[in-house]
Amino acid sequence: MKLAGLLRGFFSFPARDGDIAARTVGRLINPRAAVRELDPVLTWSAAALLAFGLVMVYSASIVTAEDELFTGYQADYFLIRHTIFLAVGVAAGLAVFRVPMVHWQRMAPWLFLIGVLLLLVTLVPGIGHKVGGARRWLPLGPVNLQASELMKLFVAIYAADYTVRKLDVMSSFKKGFMPMMGVILFVGCLLLFEPDFGAFVVVAIIAFGVLFLGGVNIRLFFLLGVAALIGFIILIWISPYRRDRIFSFMNPWDDPFNKGYQLTHALMAFGRGEWLGVGLGAGFEKQFYLPESHTDFLLAVIAEELGFVGVAAVILLFAFLIQRAFVIGREAIRLERYFSGLAAQAIGLWIGGQALISMGVNMGALPTKGLTLPLMSYGGSGLLANCLALGILLRIDWETRLLKRGGAA
Repeated sequence: MKLAGLLRGFFSFPARDGDIAARTVGRLINPRAAVRELDPVLTWSAAALLAFGLVMVYSASIVTAEDELFTGYQADYFLIRHTIFLAVGVAAGLAVFRVPMVHWQRMAPWLFLIGVLLLLVTLVPGIGHKVGGARRWLPLGPVNLQASELMKLFVAIYAADYTVRKLDVMSSFKKGFMPMMGVILFVGCLLLFEPDFGAFVVVAIIAFGVLFLGGVNIRLFFLLGVAALIGFIILIWISPYRRDRIFSFMNPWDDPFNKGYQLTHALMAFGRGEWLGVGLGAGFEKQFYLPESHTDFLLAVIAEELGFVGVAAVILLFAFLIQRAFVIGREAIRLERYFSGLAAQAIGLWIGGQALISMGVNMGALPTKGLTLPLMSYGGSGLLANCLALGILLRIDWETRLLKRGGAA
């Protein structure tokens, strides 16, 4: 009986943001009419981040690509692949933009289960691709799929759907908070087996952030936040390599050629950049001194080549995008489209949280963790997931604008 009740809670569906809203926006849209309704700040800030990322990935990776010519790589190897990833991501984002939000809410539990299944398959020896001691990728011909990137999107959608379904019991620890905490801990265990601690942190930020926005009891949320912090400290302490990262983060100059290598070179890149940088393409640290310069440490390359101005521009663009995500979510909630509103804010939490952690790592404000800069860093899975999220966010905004006009096409 308990299992049956759990399954009913997992798959039960409420009304979808109101019957009137469903009839008004639950249809395919005219692309030309939709373009006129897109939020200009959100659209242009996202486009600027994607374009800026393409330029900086090329600048950060050209030396690495040229050095690997014996494997068939060319100087523009990463540029070509990133361009293809970007084209596929934008096409996928446009495709999901045409899907009404009522369908996303209906699919939310199934998408979550698909994400869990992908994580499980990734952990199977012989199927999951292992690199540097971590098994995080599923080989799909010429590309690898990183399931944890898609899982971030699926968690955002599922957390919004779960909160809407449980609105009446969000003040209850047993009925409101515990089920979500259980599934997120399960997902966290799968991510830690890979291991991918950074993805676990982002998933936790999304899930519990949405619960907070959905009205969970503040006192309970605070107490469980403290418990979660203690849990993260324990996870770090029992893992030697995570513990070493913490100690090296506290003073990377104690061991600059080993444990503090990445951070010291990232800090040197920031120092060399000063106000205006050394010039696009003229960076020194990306020449085999700064590891993962086109992925995890892309912001350090931007700091060195474009200086404070370049870094400030990136931060400002992310601030615009995240602010619009929360405003779009607030407007949807005001129209009683609770799932859409929470989904928009979940996407804002995801992109904002991951960007903040990635920037903090690059600047030496947070311990080194393998998280890319959303929308900018090299990586097909991350770019695809980010573009899908942008497509959903734009769809939420479009539907909200349509409803505010009374449903006129």
